[in-house]
Amino acid sequence: MEQRRCPDCGVTMEPVPVRDGESMRLSIATGSRDGLLGKLGLKNRATLQGVCCPECRLVRLYASGEE
Repeated sequence: MEQRRCPDCGVTMEPVPVRDGESMRLSIATGSRDGLLGKLGLKNRATLQGVCCPECRLVRLYASGEE
């Protein structure tokens, strides 16, 4: 993951794990799939990656590549 800077403090933000209550990685739907999987209602998904500012504790989530 590329280095990101905190918009409030200007320091480099640190990667943090983002998981749900069952320790599964979080993801978001990014659109419909084509073909048979799309007809079955499956969506394209992207995992979420989190970063946290070590100074002010601001947390941001970014969508990574499609799954």
